[in-house]
Amino acid sequence: MDSQQEIQPLAPKRRRALFAAVAALAGLAGAGLAWWRYSPKPAVAGLDADFWNLGFDTPAGARLALQSLRGRPVLINFWATWCPPCVEELPLLNAFYQENAAYGWQILGLAVDKPEPVRAFLARQPLAFPVALAGTQGLDLSKKLGNQVGGLPFSVLIGADGAILQTKIGKLNERDLAVWRQSK
Repeated sequence: MDSQQEIQPLAPKRRRALFAAVAALAGLAGAGLAWWRYSPKPAVAGLDADFWNLGFDTPAGARLALQSLRGRPVLINFWATWCPPCVEELPLLNAFYQENAAYGWQILGLAVDKPEPVRAFLARQPLAFPVALAGTQGLDLSKKLGNQVGGLPFSVLIGADGAILQTKIGKLNERDLAVWRQSK
């Protein structure tokens, strides 16, 4: 190219195509970063013994020991009354529990919330499965189970052998539960 020649600007159609290509690449990069950042991470090694030794108060004032859930598949759902997707998925979880409890399934709702709002919520919308009060300790526990961003709802499927089989950040749906039912 001659140093005296001027660089011609791109034609409007080519400029738009170039901008569209750059925008598409930026969107894909952002989506990839979000997927990587918000996808559940593997649970912390050595959690098993510590996990099963935990216990939480129930809204009724009793104590629920996680040890009592050991040996059968358990779906643990971290939720809060102030979390709309959490509240929206609870009827689905309740129906799943009622349909599958006879087959050995357990569900534990760990409320990452204060006791009074949980009690008021359960008075309006009773659940067939046990609920325990995890408070802020629940967020720490969910992070140890793979929820690095601390998002709610967060669900963990633990097999009868104590292995973590599935995790999901966000609201579960019927398809998720159908797949999870097969992986116990």
